[in-house]
Amino acid sequence: MSNYEEGSIIEGKVTGIKPFGAFVAIDEKKQGLVHISEVAHGYVKDIADVLTVGDEVKVKVMSVDQESGKISLSIRATQEAPARPQAKPRANTGGGARKPQAPQQKQQGFNTLEDKLKEWLKQSNEIQADLNKRAKK
Repeated sequence: MSNYEEGSIIEGKVTGIKPFGAFVAIDEKKQGLVHISEVAHGYVKDIADVLTVGDEVKVKVMSVDQESGKISLSIRATQEAPARPQAKPRANTGGGARKPQAPQQKQQGFNTLEDKLKEWLKQSNEIQADLNKRAKK
């Protein structure tokens, strides 16, 4: 059915953009899907920021479903991963046992739902207070 082998890298042309990915024509009769997670290294919020219809792209065949004829493609797999920044070495303060450090106020990464809820309530209260001030004028 398909003469495309998993792992092969081929040229294609973007024929359609959807929120979940891009359709890429790999010949006159066949096209495959590049899922949004396979478009680039790193997070892609809007695929239209990275690809447009008509773009020539290099894709890797990730899988071929012989029954349905669906072909899964990846652009990301054809690109070298960006180098990760190396962690800075910590200075040794000496003195044996470490003192527990106070928790940081602003953490990097994801907030817990509880933290996010507190933030939303604070914002809501500030907005409500502002609206009450305007209503009294």
